[in-house]
Amino acid sequence: MNPVEFRPKAEEIPGQKQPYPARQSAMNPVPDSDLSNYKPAGKLIGKVAIITGADSGIGRAVAIAFAMEGADVAVVYNENTDDAKYTQRTVESKGRSCLLLKADVRQKSQCEEVVRQTVERFGKLNILVNNAAFQMAQENIEDITEEQLRRSFDTNIIAYFFMVQAALPHLTDGDAIVNTGSIVGIVGNPILVDYTATKGAIHAFTKSLAIQLGKRNIRVNCVAPGPVWTPNIPGTMPESEVQNFGHEVALARPGQPEELTPAYVLLASGEGSFMTGSIVEVTGGKLG
Repeated sequence: MNPVEFRPKAEEIPGQKQPYPARQSAMNPVPDSDLSNYKPAGKLIGKVAIITGADSGIGRAVAIAFAMEGADVAVVYNENTDDAKYTQRTVESKGRSCLLLKADVRQKSQCEEVVRQTVERFGKLNILVNNAAFQMAQENIEDITEEQLRRSFDTNIIAYFFMVQAALPHLTDGDAIVNTGSIVGIVGNPILVDYTATKGAIHAFTKSLAIQLGKRNIRVNCVAPGPVWTPNIPGTMPESEVQNFGHEVALARPGQPEELTPAYVLLASGEGSFMTGSIVEVTGGKLG
């Protein structure tokens, strides 16, 4: 039986709300991010990766997939220590080392410390995945406070600059940077105006940085997910938006974190050696 047949359709997602930051274990249904359906092929053997926002959701799934492909992983998170420890245990259960780093990536000095500790532990760095994100739904632009606006941009794009600046001295020929964008950065979303603006910025950042780093053979790409069932959804969206989440895409369901991982593995590995400046859409058919 195809495992996708067991993934919930939109109508099976009940309305629910959690305080921010939400916990993955409290979601109903719990997201599929344990990589039980993933078939590794040794694409990242001997590599070292930093993944921000990897305590849960897409970041957790990517950390596990990278470990299954042979990489040691530094998992960077901000608040949910219990979720982060679960990610660490799962990565280690795949036979790889996992360095857990609590940090606020909005602070340049903390980004530098994340890279320093990673290189000190593993001796090198090959892959940076910028994935940490903040969003909070607001019906009207007038309701977006200065605090929310600055947190969105500081977390979602300025932190990406800081992490790249810290990582670059350690990246070399054939290494990779993978950013997490979003389909809403292409098509927009009326209740996530500040978030969509940051995701559009990530896409432009990816393309420009790819051109700049091409001469060093450091590839820079971006994954643009569609609706994906992660803790950010019940933690930041109105309950009415959570119910039937993902109904608008062609596949009539939200994506599961596990389903995003092949794109990250491709872009991080030698299999994607002629890909740079790409925005890879993994959307379930949400094209506009």
